[in-house]
Amino acid sequence: MKKIFLLALSLGCISISCAQKKKKSADYKVDQKSVEATLKFLSSDELKGRMSGSEGLEKAAVYLEDIFVKNGVKPYFATFKDTLTNYDKATTYNVVGYIEGTDPVLKKEFVVLGAHYDHIGVEANPTGTDSIYNGANDDASGTTAVAEMVNYFGKMKNNKRSVLFCFFSGEEEGLLGSRSLAAKLKKQDFNLYTMLEFEMVGVPMKRDILAYVTGWGTSNMGDKMNEYAGKKLVGYLDVEMKYQLFRRSDNYSFYNEFHKPSQTVCTFDFENFDYYHHVDDEYENMNLASMTSFIQQMVPVIAKMVNAPAGDIVVKK
Repeated sequence: MKKIFLLALSLGCISISCAQKKKKSADYKVDQKSVEATLKFLSSDELKGRMSGSEGLEKAAVYLEDIFVKNGVKPYFATFKDTLTNYDKATTYNVVGYIEGTDPVLKKEFVVLGAHYDHIGVEANPTGTDSIYNGANDDASGTTAVAEMVNYFGKMKNNKRSVLFCFFSGEEEGLLGSRSLAAKLKKQDFNLYTMLEFEMVGVPMKRDILAYVTGWGTSNMGDKMNEYAGKKLVGYLDVEMKYQLFRRSDNYSFYNEFHKPSQTVCTFDFENFDYYHHVDDEYENMNLASMTSFIQQMVPVIAKMVNAPAGDIVVKK
């Protein structure tokens, strides 16, 4: 009987050890089929260019809510739908969910991961046969990247900090969704640690870095991302200053409200993609393998960001 008990105990310990190893594994693989499915749906003709307040955007929202539900993500508000307070053309909303952190202290801080899921709709006076602005790169690609982060943290549940996942509406009309949400959270004394926006990551750059980070000099986030990656993963590009990109994505709304590290990661460098706000910004023109690789390399970096010691990423004075 004693031998049987010890054998059972040993097997139980092995089982627990395997479960813990699986939970902490660095071998997590981003599923390219999952990337393909999300990107293809969000940029499909069915969604008619995902204009804020449109039926197409509603369909996209339902799809994203389903990803939250499948991963055990909770609504941050009463529901996943956060209605914009500054959009008067129609009712439109951000899609917002969160996973609470596991650390009793760090869970009071939030890492916000965001992307805008709206685009510019349908051309009123088309000159060709195609009138739908599908917005595959802008920003179905970034939305897909955040959806894959939802899949990762939903499966692993290893985040010491709490993670707020935000899919923004109204970005194409002046960052309206992120402005509305950031102001609302500020009034609630939301404890922001850092915010990272994913913008136009569907086509690779021909450079020695995977992506660039806007607002490089506003914080040490870029340096820390490289430290977490163990290599030069991200960098600074001059186009950021030329086009004032730091102020043109949803990160800026959070930087304005909280003055905490809030930046955007992007692979569109104005040389590698000809279809910005063009009807040919379609799924077929995305590099699926490259995009999956981008997400794969970002997953451990974001995981380390979420689990970093207090005060690791800070605003530069």
